[in-house]
Amino acid sequence: MSHSTRHSCLWLAVVITMAGTLRGAAGDETQPAGTQQAKTFEKEVVVTVRLNYLLYLPKEYSSEAKTWPLLVFLHGSGESGRDLNKVKAHGPPKLIAEGKDFPFIVVSPQSSGRGWDPSSLNGLVDDVTSKYQVDKNRIYVTGLSMGGFGTWSLAAAYPAKFAAIAPICGGGNTDDAAKIKDLPIWVFHGAKDNTVPLKRSADMVEALKEAGSKSVEFTVYPEAGHDSWTETYDNPELYTWFLKHSLKDK
Repeated sequence: MSHSTRHSCLWLAVVITMAGTLRGAAGDETQPAGTQQAKTFEKEVVVTVRLNYLLYLPKEYSSEAKTWPLLVFLHGSGESGRDLNKVKAHGPPKLIAEGKDFPFIVVSPQSSGRGWDPSSLNGLVDDVTSKYQVDKNRIYVTGLSMGGFGTWSLAAAYPAKFAAIAPICGGGNTDDAAKIKDLPIWVFHGAKDNTVPLKRSADMVEALKEAGSKSVEFTVYPEAGHDSWTETYDNPELYTWFLKHSLKDK
């Protein structure tokens, strides 16, 4: 299978009505394992929510075999828009495009430029979980910059859904610490970040510890600026750490 074939684009529109009725065929059979393809998710609430996203299926994926962990990746503000190729600039989508095989189903939505809405993201996660062989006990979230903020807010809105999160150079609401104190969290930030101050992550870590968290880790790169994500996502230990955590362990 050529590189261009493995990363071809497939557009899929899904509409969920307010009553929760799913319209559209499941996409399991249309995407070859080992590929990352473009999809679209729509949800009708008051207005229709539309999220374009990249979906990666591991090389060994089969709709009739075992379930797989799900990794949700949230990009930064620079990758917002309507061109899904921009989402491949950093993080797991970039590594996948370069040929790396992940032991996860990877969902990488694209923001239109207004940040990340937890409700929309939750709907997307539920939609993917209903169609693919997802292990519901091993759903993880990570993101950088704007996506780091989105990681914090999504976890705080649905703390029982995720097995672990890894926000990078973002920040959250310290009042939410009590909601996620039992969630395994690995926080990353550059000490010389002039875009999102290190204090934004440090305040969340401190608030978590004050709330009683015993499962928060904090990595500070002394010489890094805003780009603390390249070193983080290039580190295999991050993915090994994710896989150590399951909702069954709680």
